[in-house]
Amino acid sequence: MQRNSKSNGSARQRGPIVLVGMMGVGKSTVGRRLAARLGLSFVDADEEIEKAAGMTIAEMFERYGEAHFRDGERRVIARLLDGAPKVIATGGGAFMQQETRTLILGQATAIWLDADIDVLVDRVSRRESRPLLKGKDPRVVLTELASVRNPVYAQAPIHVKSIAAPHEVAVDRIMEQLSAWQ
Repeated sequence: MQRNSKSNGSARQRGPIVLVGMMGVGKSTVGRRLAARLGLSFVDADEEIEKAAGMTIAEMFERYGEAHFRDGERRVIARLLDGAPKVIATGGGAFMQQETRTLILGQATAIWLDADIDVLVDRVSRRESRPLLKGKDPRVVLTELASVRNPVYAQAPIHVKSIAAPHEVAVDRIMEQLSAWQ
C-alpha cells in the first residue's frame, strides 16, 4: 500500500470509492455513512441493478441464473464508474468477476470491507433476501464463500476490518486508510 502523508483524507477523492466484500459486511450501510462524511453521493450497485432490470436480484437469479445477473451487474457498475467522486457499494460477488474487478481496480479506489464469519452470520440472519443463502446454513455458505473470495478481495488496495461495533467505527477506519493511502 502506497502511503502519502501529505493527504488529509478530505473529500479530495479523485474518482469513485468502491466498497467490496462479503454479503453482510455492511457495504451499503458503511458506504452511506462514508459518503456523508466525505460530502459525496452514495450509490448502491444492487439497487441500480434492480432499477435497470425492473426486478429484484432474487428474481433475476431465479428467472435467468447467476451468469445473466453478473453480466447485468458488470454493465451497471461500468456505468457507475464515470469518474465522478462518489461512494459505490457493490454486491458480494461483483468483485469476483474478472471484467468487473478490472474495471473497479482501474477506475476507482477499491476498499475491501472484511469481517469475521461470526459477524457476517449475525448480520445476514437479519435479512431473508439473499439468493445465495436461500434454504442453506449461512455459516457453512459464508465460510465456503470466504475461502474462495477473500484472496480475490485482497486485491483491493485498501483493507478495513469491520467488527461487531457501530458502523461508524468502520467509517473511521476507512477514513484513516484513505488519508494514509492518497
